[in-house]
Amino acid sequence: MTERLYKLDAFMKSFDASVLSCTEGDRGFIVVLDRSAFYPTGGGQPNDTGYINGVRVTDVFEKDGEVYHLCDCAVSLGKAECEIDFARRFDHMQQHSGEHIISGLICREYSCENVGFHLGADSVFIDFSAVIPSEDISRLELLANEAIWSNVPFKETYYPSSADIDIDYRSKKELKGEVRITEFPGYDRCACCGTHVKAAGQVGIIKLLSASKLRGGTRLELMCGKRAFDYLSLINSCNTEISRELSAKPTETPEAVRRIRDELGAAKYRAYGLEDKYFALLSEKLLGEKTVILFEEGLSPDSLRKLCTMLLENAEYAFCFSGTDEGAYKYAIGKKDGDIMPFIKAFNSALSGKGGGRNGPAQGNVSAGRAEIEAYIKANVM
Repeated sequence: MTERLYKLDAFMKSFDASVLSCTEGDRGFIVVLDRSAFYPTGGGQPNDTGYINGVRVTDVFEKDGEVYHLCDCAVSLGKAECEIDFARRFDHMQQHSGEHIISGLICREYSCENVGFHLGADSVFIDFSAVIPSEDISRLELLANEAIWSNVPFKETYYPSSADIDIDYRSKKELKGEVRITEFPGYDRCACCGTHVKAAGQVGIIKLLSASKLRGGTRLELMCGKRAFDYLSLINSCNTEISRELSAKPTETPEAVRRIRDELGAAKYRAYGLEDKYFALLSEKLLGEKTVILFEEGLSPDSLRKLCTMLLENAEYAFCFSGTDEGAYKYAIGKKDGDIMPFIKAFNSALSGKGGGRNGPAQGNVSAGRAEIEAYIKANVM
């Protein structure tokens, strides 16, 4: 069995080992070492990556107690110099240790269990078996970060079996064989096989991003350490740009956005009223026309449909278009009595169009010029 060096030192960045075997598999070459600091996927924590004699290690997994390293190409048997992608490792340690701190707090306070943990590429998700009131989230976040500010040490203790453990601890499953109990004193004590920081201060920051109800419990989304720093830096940069565009202080952007939203809503309401008046004038002007063909700029599909419906109060056919010859034309086409769909199918086929509909005007778009569209209508309807 591979000696697992990450258990001895989670901060090990490089090490020497011997390549015992290298076999080709479906996804690449599978390498077995006599000793390894590469962490295999497990316990919700993703695998490490890195290099073995300069060959890229893309995945590390465990099967039947052995650790396997998936590599891009073959690695020669014998002595090997190995290197861990430590930026990835340390990120995982920050996320995992932060998860322990917040999980310990929540499980203790709400007498619940952590029933799910996923350390994703962007953020961390934790599922709890209790409903966490939304008003408690900020307080819990503060308490978790107080562990960081206090730089609570990380401790680990190995026991021959679960029967030898005489202290309370968290665990999601029944444990067999040797058990490793990890602890941030005063915050969490948990059976865990993952890699962790040396003290809570190295987590840097714990930022809770969201809380949502899930199967009678709560799902938390969070980021820790450099992930949280990068995310908050991005949010600050975005908000600074918004504040500049709105001529508002960064702390006043929400109110500025609400004000613009209300102003936009009022402007749209006035625009819809003017549009209705314009459509009414058009209908009055075209009164008596049996077949109406209109090309209007800047109309939305809803407006086209509204105009077409209004024209059909008097006309037998209404053809309403909005767009350009360089792009495409949106359309709303209707017939006062009878089925318009046979025409629409032929129209779409002839002019590279798409669309249809029931209960009123047909709607879609067509990739043809105005002259071609008018010529087709006149040849087949008028």
